[in-house]
Amino acid sequence: MSLLLDGFTLVAVFAGILFFVAGTAGLLRFPDTSSRLHALTKADHLGLGLIVLGLLPQAGGVLPALKLLVIWALALLAGATVGPLIARLAREEDAPP
Repeated sequence: MSLLLDGFTLVAVFAGILFFVAGTAGLLRFPDTSSRLHALTKADHLGLGLIVLGLLPQAGGVLPALKLLVIWALALLAGATVGPLIARLAREEDAPP
């Protein structure tokens, strides 16, 4: 059973890392601020979610698992709050991409 959980952890964390890399590629490749933010926030939320999901079986208890979930929830809230603010500011100032 431990080998199965370790395998799940490796797959989920590796998939999360791939989403982080894809988000970074979107940040570097897309032409305007809105599409960059969209690619980055979506990929980062999913990547962090997969990493947290992969680390949950390795947490060693309920309290560390809850801490991981709270960290993920706070990151979701921060991304959902800051992303639109940056996009609105860039749109108001007509900032170049």
